[in-house]
Amino acid sequence: MAVNSVRSPSTGRRQASWGTPLTYALALAVAAVSIAPVIYVVIGGFRTTPQIVANPAGLPDPFVFDNYARVLTQSNFWQQAFNSAVIALGTTLAVVVLGLAAAFVLARYSFRGREGLYTFFTLGLLFPAGAAILPLYLMLRDLDLINSYYAVILPQVAFSLPLTIVILRPFLSAIPRELEDAAAIDGASRLGFLWRVAMPLSRPALVTVGVLAFVASWNSFLLPLLVLSDVNLHTLPLGVQNFSSQYTTDTAGVLAFTSLAMLPALLFFTLAEKQIVGGLQGAVKG
Repeated sequence: MAVNSVRSPSTGRRQASWGTPLTYALALAVAAVSIAPVIYVVIGGFRTTPQIVANPAGLPDPFVFDNYARVLTQSNFWQQAFNSAVIALGTTLAVVVLGLAAAFVLARYSFRGREGLYTFFTLGLLFPAGAAILPLYLMLRDLDLINSYYAVILPQVAFSLPLTIVILRPFLSAIPRELEDAAAIDGASRLGFLWRVAMPLSRPALVTVGVLAFVASWNSFLLPLLVLSDVNLHTLPLGVQNFSSQYTTDTAGVLAFTSLAMLPALLFFTLAEKQIVGGLQGAVKG
């Protein structure tokens, strides 16, 4: 297969172009591997368990809506959806506010140890959350936070801050000093500059970190499992586990519950897809 190439104006050499059929084929293959399980789960919810057993890869014939209707009429589902929403929104708000404040200081202020502090935050990306589960549980127990929203929100905020700061700092650093000087001449304080200038210019990055924090919190399973023993505080990922344990032979019902549980995160991520791409590109360029 021939590879398209373009001539570099500076060196005169030909450079390979990635706009080839092979590239698109690989991209489609990766997309198929990522999307196929989601489509299978959603479609499986419109089938009956005997249909799935008889032909696991088949299509609904006919479509059955009872599985989704049965899940939506359960009070536990809506309680778990409410718990997931409170925890995810609380985590997202705290991550964006605290991450923006920290990134703004690291980007716009000059002080001794600034780069060392930034390196300390970036090292948090290398720390696996699973390794901190036991000491984290003991600490939350000593603080009497077990079986509360705070037991999930606070650790999730702490583990999300490193990535948030890494994404936000390049955006805030790239804002010209002339804009800050002009805002100061107009009487704006540092906080006013952050609110009126820095935040609007950093919108793609703010949306990116907000979506990443929301999706990670919504899909979190291990931490809520350990710190939320009260069934009334269970989130949707825990609800999927409870439902599948209670209805072990109802495969179609489990698929329907799983589809509804992941739907808000998928919609949230899809609607903000362009902002996420712009935010990540800006972080890489910075």
